[in-house]
Amino acid sequence: MNEKRFVVALFGLAVAVVIGALAYRFIAAFTVSVFLYYSTRRYHRFLARFRLPPRVRAGIVLASLAIPLILLISYAAVLLVVEARQFAADTALVSAAASNIAWFAAIERIPEFSVQGIYAAYQSGDLEPFVEFATDNATFLTQVVSEFVLNLFVVTIVTYYLLVDGDRISDWLLRFDDDAIVREYLEAVDRELEAVLFGNLLNVVAISLIAIATFSAYNALVPAGVRVPYPALAGALTGIASLVPIVGMKIVYLPVTAAMAVPPVLDGSFAELGYVFAFLVVAVVVVDTVPDLVLRPLLSGDETHVGLLMLAYTLGPVVLGFYGLFFAPIVLVVGLTFANTALPRLLGADDAQTTLTDSEDAEGNDRGRDDDSNPGVDEGTGTGVDDGAGVDPDPTG
Repeated sequence: MNEKRFVVALFGLAVAVVIGALAYRFIAAFTVSVFLYYSTRRYHRFLARFRLPPRVRAGIVLASLAIPLILLISYAAVLLVVEARQFAADTALVSAAASNIAWFAAIERIPEFSVQGIYAAYQSGDLEPFVEFATDNATFLTQVVSEFVLNLFVVTIVTYYLLVDGDRISDWLLRFDDDAIVREYLEAVDRELEAVLFGNLLNVVAISLIAIATFSAYNALVPAGVRVPYPALAGALTGIASLVPIVGMKIVYLPVTAAMAVPPVLDGSFAELGYVFAFLVVAVVVVDTVPDLVLRPLLSGDETHVGLLMLAYTLGPVVLGFYGLFFAPIVLVVGLTFANTALPRLLGADDAQTTLTDSEDAEGNDRGRDDDSNPGVDEGTGTGVDDGAGVDPDPTG
């Protein structure tokens, strides 16, 4: 019997190593999938009120994310191409590039960005340098595109099935319960991840709406020469940029401010620079500082320290790259929740009352939560585990 158990354990270890290697290959895609799952799970549950099947609800959730994102990216790409072509036409950019870039030397003008313009450029041979450049770099371009499409496919599939089968995963994990420690820990992690990551999504939406309203109101009060270009797009990009640590929204509104200052400087209308400076002050105070001070503490989860969470958002991309922006907060929540729930019981503590939460909580300020309430659980949703998991609503026993 022992030999059979050893063989089975060895086989299971080998399978786990293979699965782990494959998961590490797509660690960025899996991390983004977990982020999207916890960010949209409340929306997925809300749709259950309309008596829709889980698969239909998951499709609606993904479409709700994908369609606005595709429209935003397409809108931004079209505007970028149009503005770049206009800039190249108004300046000596083409001649300067032709004299410094070898493959650009045969280009006399930028083709018009339309079906007829591109077809006419193809007939006249103006697109030949672009075709040659793409041919020479076909391997690199193909690798970049295929890698992006593959990761996007993995993110879509994993997120979809997490939304559909999340309760089955919860049931499987809860089979390894040991004196309710595993159950308590997994439920606490589940609740806190949903609170933190769903809070991130709400923060992006809130910042986007605030920025769009602020930029539009500014445009209504100032002369045409110093207005925000494309305020809706700039506001939406500002909200998305709020996910980036340290610099955050500054990577949007500072370049916008610089672009607004160029026309008055070129025209010699230095008095209008006062409007540009006023916009910068409004963006810093109304869009950046005030929402960060008010919204972030409210949307940062129930137990996770706001300072530690900001540190995770800062160090994650530095250490791990892009996906560290999503991976580091998840690791932080998993680690802190283990220290708050499972570790005291494993060490034999009778009743661990001290948790690694905000200093306000340590001083007795419970941030408006009732002592008998279960933090992070919405009324009517039960525990943090998906509906149907058959979990005791009071995990502390």
